[in-house]
This record gives sequence, C-alpha cells and structure tokens, in this order.
Amino acid sequence: MEVAFGVLGPVAAWDGAGDTIALKGPRHPAVLARLLVARRRVVPVTRLVADLWAGQDEPPADAVGAVRTFVAALRRALEPERPPRTPARLLVTEGPGYALRAGPEAVDAWRFERAVTAAATLPAPHALNLLEEALSWWRGPAYADFGDETWARAERSRLTELRLHAVERRAETQLTLGRAAEAVPDLDAHVAEHPWREDAWRLLTLALYRTGRQGDALAVLRRARTLLVEQLGADPGPTLRRLEADILDHAAHLDPGPPIDQAPHLDLGPHHDHAPSPTHASRPGPVSDPSGPADRVWADATAAYDRTVASGAPARLESTVGLLRNLAVTGGGGLKAARQHRLAAITAARELGDPELTARVIGAYDVPAIWTRVDDPQQAADTVAAAEHTLAALPPEAHLATRARLLATIALESRGTRSARGPQAARQAEDIARRLNDPALLAFALNGTFMQTFHRAGLAPQRDAIGAELIALSARHGMVTYEVLGHLIRLQSRSALADFTGADEHAAAADRLAERHELPLVGVFTEWYRVLRLSATGSPHGTEVATAYQRAALRLDGAGMPGLEHGLLPLALLCLRLRNGQPAQTDANVDWGPYEPWARPLVLLAHDRPNEALTALSSLPDPPRDLLFEALWCLAARAAITVDHRATMERALTGLTPAAAESAGAGSGLLTLGPVARYLDDLAVALRSPR
Repeated sequence: MEVAFGVLGPVAAWDGAGDTIALKGPRHPAVLARLLVARRRVVPVTRLVADLWAGQDEPPADAVGAVRTFVAALRRALEPERPPRTPARLLVTEGPGYALRAGPEAVDAWRFERAVTAAATLPAPHALNLLEEALSWWRGPAYADFGDETWARAERSRLTELRLHAVERRAETQLTLGRAAEAVPDLDAHVAEHPWREDAWRLLTLALYRTGRQGDALAVLRRARTLLVEQLGADPGPTLRRLEADILDHAAHLDPGPPIDQAPHLDLGPHHDHAPSPTHASRPGPVSDPSGPADRVWADATAAYDRTVASGAPARLESTVGLLRNLAVTGGGGLKAARQHRLAAITAARELGDPELTARVIGAYDVPAIWTRVDDPQQAADTVAAAEHTLAALPPEAHLATRARLLATIALESRGTRSARGPQAARQAEDIARRLNDPALLAFALNGTFMQTFHRAGLAPQRDAIGAELIALSARHGMVTYEVLGHLIRLQSRSALADFTGADEHAAAADRLAERHELPLVGVFTEWYRVLRLSATGSPHGTEVATAYQRAALRLDGAGMPGLEHGLLPLALLCLRLRNGQPAQTDANVDWGPYEPWARPLVLLAHDRPNEALTALSSLPDPPRDLLFEALWCLAARAAITVDHRATMERALTGLTPAAAESAGAGSGLLTLGPVARYLDDLAVALRSPR
C-alpha cells in the first residue's frame, strides 16, 4: 500500500485508495509531523521526547515508553497489512531513534518544492499549468496543527516563503502570456496580506498598467511606499522607483510582448514526478528589458540563481549576506538597507537550527568599519548576543576560521561598550587569523582590534600601526575596502599626532581607491578631514572654517551613518569656537546628540549660569572610549577650570595625561581642540592654585 502525506495544511495521511488514515489523539499526528520535518533523517528518541513535551517543565517519567507506544500505533496505521514481527518499511527504527522513509512523491510539500523548481525551467504555458496545479495542493498553512511548535517553525517559514514565491512566479508567467487582467485579483490580495514583498507590488503595478489602468498602477505604487515606510521603516527599492518613472514616461519595455500560445494542460496528479524534460531548458525572459550590459548580466545571473537554488534553501541566506556586504559600501541608501536586512538574515539562520550556517551568515558580513560609535546600538547588541550564542553552540570540529569570524564580529559590534569581552574577542580573533595565515580573516580581525584600541587616551601610535599593516596586507591580496580602511585609520592617527603631511597622503590614497572602485562613503570622511586640516593649520578665519564644516555636514545627510552624523556638526562648531576664544553656541534648538553631557556645562556658562554648570559637572560621566575620548575630556576640562570644579579637573588630568603628545579630537579625522598638552598645562596650573 502506497501512503501519501500532507503537510500543506493540517498534517494528514492517505492510503493507496485515497482514503484518510486515522491518526488517533494529538500525539500521533505530532510524532508523524516531527518525523516529516526531519525529511527522512533519523530523529533520536530523546529529541522526540524533548519536542513533544516542550511546553512542560519536564517530560513525564515514562515519556520514552510513551513515544515507543505512539510509534507502534503509527506503524499499524501506516502499514496495516504488514505481518507481525516483520521489519517496518516506512517508519523505521535506526540507531538512537526513528525515521520516516517516505518516497520523494509521497509528501505534498516535497512535490511542491520540486514543482516550483521545475516551473522555472519550462516554457511559460507549461510553467503556468504547473504552478497553478501545485498551488492547489495547499489546504491551509503548512503544518497548520503545529504553528506554535519550535521544531516546526523553520520548515513552516521555508514552505510559506516558497508558496509566496510561487504565487509571484505564477503572476509573472500570466503577464508573460498576456493575461494581465487574470493576475490582478490574486496579486491585489497577495500584497494586502504580505505588504513587504516588493516584487509583488511590481507585478501588480505592471498588471494594472497593461490592462490600461495607469492611474490605478500609480496609486498602487503610492500605497506600496506608504505601507513599506509604516510597517518596515524603509523606502521602496530602486526597482519600484524606476517602475514609477517608466510608467510616467510610457516606457516601451512595459508593453506586453507578442502573445504566446497556450499549452495543453499537464497531468500533475499527486504522485507524479515533476522533473523537467531535458528539452525544456528555457525560461521566460524578464518582464522588462535590461537597459545595459551590466543590467543584462545581473538579470541573467539572478534569474539563473532563482531557478537553480530552491526558495528557502539555506544557501540563499549566505548569498544574501554576501549581497548585503557589497550593498553596504555602495552609499548611504545601501548601507542603511544592509543594516536593516542583516539582523533579519541572522534571525532566519538561527531559526533553521544549524549553528554552523548561522556562524557563516554572521561572520560573512565583514564590512570594514572606521567610526567607533555604532549606528544602531540595539541591533549591535542583538548581533553580539547572536554571535555569542552561536559560538557556544558550534560543534567541537567547527573550523577555527568560523570561530574567528564570530569573535571579530563581537569585537566590532561591542565597540564603545566598556565590555571586557570586546578586547578579549579581538585578541582571540587576531591570534587565530595569524595562526591560520588567512589574509581576509586577518583583515577582519584587525578591524576588530582597531575598534578595541581605545581603552585609554594616547593610543594613536598603536592604531597607526594597525592601519599600516592593513594597507600592506590588503595591497598584497587585493582587498580594496580594507586597504581604504587602513588609509582612513592612518589619516586619523597621523592627524592625532599633528602629522598633517602624512595624513594628506592617506586621504589622497583613500580618495583614489574610492573613485576607482565606486566607494562613495569614503568621500564623507576625507572631506571632513580637509576641514579639520584647514582648522588646524590653514585659515585663521573662523567663519570660513565654519562654512566648510556646514558644507561637509551636507555629505552626511542620507549617508546612512547616524552614529557618525548625530550631533557631530554642533560639536565641531563648538570646538572651533573654543579654539577661537568664543563661548559655546546658545541656540536652544541645537541638537547635541550623544555629546550633550559634555557640551552642557559650556552652554550653561555661555548663558552665564555657573552654578548650573557646577551641578552638571558633578554628574558628568566619563567620555565613551572612542575617537572623541580626548576631545570630550578637554571640553570637560575647559568648563571645570572656569568654575573651579576640582574633582572634574583631576579626572580630566588623569584621563588626558597619556595623550600629552596628541592633538585633542584630531584622532577622529574630523575636528580638533588643539594640543592636549595645552589643556594639561592649564589643568596643572588650576589645580595648584588655592581655592
């Protein structure tokens, strides 16, 4: 008797005649579902016990015996004609547990997956028949009875994503066949239920446009923009933006191609194998023609990937992270989008329950980082937590490089937190990378080491050495983004040491690489550096420098770096005013961002409120251990000297002394308060003075 299984809805089983097989009680379907999720692999009895009684503090004492009873009952139901004491052929005992050896055609979800893959290789008429038939197999949500079970979550998510992909491919095929009007109702319902799927919005818009409803098509794009912003906090991607412009221009490529003859209906009964015929190697072309060679290559490559790698396959997550890594260096919009999707990729990987896959997804995002304040502290904390959890879950035989990438991620994402774990992780990652002689891994680890070289003031020489090693390593092995990082690190450190000739050379080198390799964010840092250079050694006119800072700040608008942007321009202008002997800004609308505690005493003094400045200094925290550590201590020192707040003066003196040879704030490559030594002298004099 051939048994079929259904998981595209409530879990069910049918005998060879198509009659439903009775599954008694709640535990029998649960055991069957858990074995189906395993996809023919063995599930140990201990795992079955843990999963079946996951909602309880502890399984019952006889849980193992209960599982064996459930399995015996299932065997009788699935193979009622099997003679006594003969081995089971379907639900078998193997090693420490059980496996369900269902055939490839026996489970509706497995057939659905193959059908969707096969449809991508068929001519449009056949593909449409195949997709419509396959979508009809769904009787409800996948594993509908077990929506709250952790063990079913990853498979439910994978199958749900595969179904959504199939719905969209069916609509695209309908458009290819000139059946746009038929696609509209299903697509309208689809985007209402899944508003984050931009390709669905694209298809609905195109379907409406091709049925002569241009106004409705534009209204759909407006609705998409509103929903994406409200529910995801993200603007529509370039595809939707380009589509809107094309509709307004009545672009010729939006018009349907010549009609394609319909194909006869294919017999796709529940037990047929849907492997494509070797003669059916073509796939319908994209709906809109690419506009240039790069676009054509991109379209062809992504189409090949889409039809070759099954939707929901773990490989897609790893590919996604690679794409996000490249996206992060393309400009502000790309960096913001990469940051938004990175944590989602990590979460999806963790749901699949494979620590090594999760480690690869986390560690593959080795985007060079130069600024010491993270853009999204909560996301950084979540990433560190995921990396730590994954590190602990890795099997002993996991490759050292995998561990090192997790450690480097922890070092990078924990920057500025005062945690002892960050420096420890940086040392461990660098040590492994050097032992393995892995250049790419070493560059990633050195970035983590750089981010953890702020535990005290005066460490510009150490960071300069890191930058020099990065430049040499990256130039030898063609790692352009890390070579740029090395130049930016040296730009900062040479500025801290008042070697502006050396800093100029690194700024120019970074700009040349950025222009050659299309890295627009590099110019944000080099333009700010040149204003710092002007402030430190050039124009004596404060208004000229202030104007240059305001122009440089325009580069930050939309750059996708809130950790850098927030409060930076007011802080730079404050430093400039103090160097020119002027009081702090007094505009009540100034947003000091994270620098407000150190600016506030000086602002209060500018308002002639010294008692309030004293109070503010009494509760002033130590500055964050980052690129502005010395600058913020100098601000505190200036205010403390003015109001004779000795406790703050002593703290500032202790904090700044190791940086006596450096220029305050110039290590950021953005702003400066002048030589630290001058503040140390002023503090020493003030502390020697009688009260």
